[in-house]
Amino acid sequence: MLEPGTHASRLSRTRLVRIAGKGSGSGSGEADPTVSKGDSEAANQQYPDQSNPPQVSHYQGSIMLQLSNVNTYYGPSHVLQDISLEVNTGEIVCLLGANAAGKTTTMKTIFGLVRAKSGSIAFDGQPIGRQGTDEIVKSGLVLVPEARRVFSRMSVLENLEMGFYVKRSRAEFRDNLDYVCQIFPRLKERLKQSAGTMSGGEQQMLAMARALMSRPRMMCMDEPSMGLSPLLVQTVFDTIVRIRDEGVTIFLVEQNASMALDLADRGYVLQTGKIVLSDTARNLLNNDLVRQAYLGGA
Repeated sequence: MLEPGTHASRLSRTRLVRIAGKGSGSGSGEADPTVSKGDSEAANQQYPDQSNPPQVSHYQGSIMLQLSNVNTYYGPSHVLQDISLEVNTGEIVCLLGANAAGKTTTMKTIFGLVRAKSGSIAFDGQPIGRQGTDEIVKSGLVLVPEARRVFSRMSVLENLEMGFYVKRSRAEFRDNLDYVCQIFPRLKERLKQSAGTMSGGEQQMLAMARALMSRPRMMCMDEPSMGLSPLLVQTVFDTIVRIRDEGVTIFLVEQNASMALDLADRGYVLQTGKIVLSDTARNLLNNDLVRQAYLGGA
C-alpha cells in the first residue's frame, strides 16, 4: 500500500471533473435548510470546536482495516475494481466519490452484506472476507448505515439495546449506556421516546450511539451528513472527532468532501469503482483536481 502523502494515481482535469458533476451534494438531494426544534437543541450541545482542527497525524503504528485488490459484482456488473485501501489505528480516513461511484458497496463488502468475488479484507490482521456480519461486529468493527436505519417503532432505549446484542452482561450494558449518553446527552432525555418521532439529527445521533453500545475499536460510517441541515452536519462531524478522540478508529464514506477532509487524516477518491487518488487530507484539500471536482473550484 501507499504511504500517507502519496498519490495512488493521477487523473486529467477533464476526467476528474466529469465524474464529479456539478457538486457533491447528498445522494438524497440538498440538505433541508429548515432546522427542527429537536435538531436545534441537539446542535446546541457542547462539543469541542473542530472548525479548524490541527493538522496532526493520529496514526498509532498498526493497520486496523485493510482491503487488498477487492473486486465486487452485482450480477454481471463489476462494481468494485481492484480496490485497495487501509485505515490505520487512531485515524479518521474518508472515502470520497460521486453518486454511484461504489462507496456504499465498499461498506457492504467490508461487512459481508455483499461478497467480494476476489481480493482480501482484513480487520486487525485477521481475514474477515468470509465471515458473517455478526462475527465481524463481534470482532470490534461496526457500521453506522446510510440513512440512519433506526428502528422507528422502538424506543431510543430499545434501539440502544439492539446495539448491545453482541454483549451479555447487564452491568456492562449500564456502563455502555452511560458512556453513549455522555457523548450524546440529548439521548438520555429521550430514552423512552419512539425513535421514529425524533428529528433527523437526533436519529443520526441515535444510529451512532447504537453502534457505540458494543464499545467497538473501529466505526465505519456511510454518509452521516445525508439529509441534515448545515447546522446539524457540523454537530455530527464534531461528534465524529470526539469519538475518535475516545479511541475509536473511523472510516468515513461521505459526499460532503470539504467537511470530511477538514476532519480526516487521509482520504481516498473513488471513481466508478476504482481508487483513483489517495493522499493526506490536507493535500487533497489543496489538490487542484479535487478542488475543481468536489469543492466547487474554491
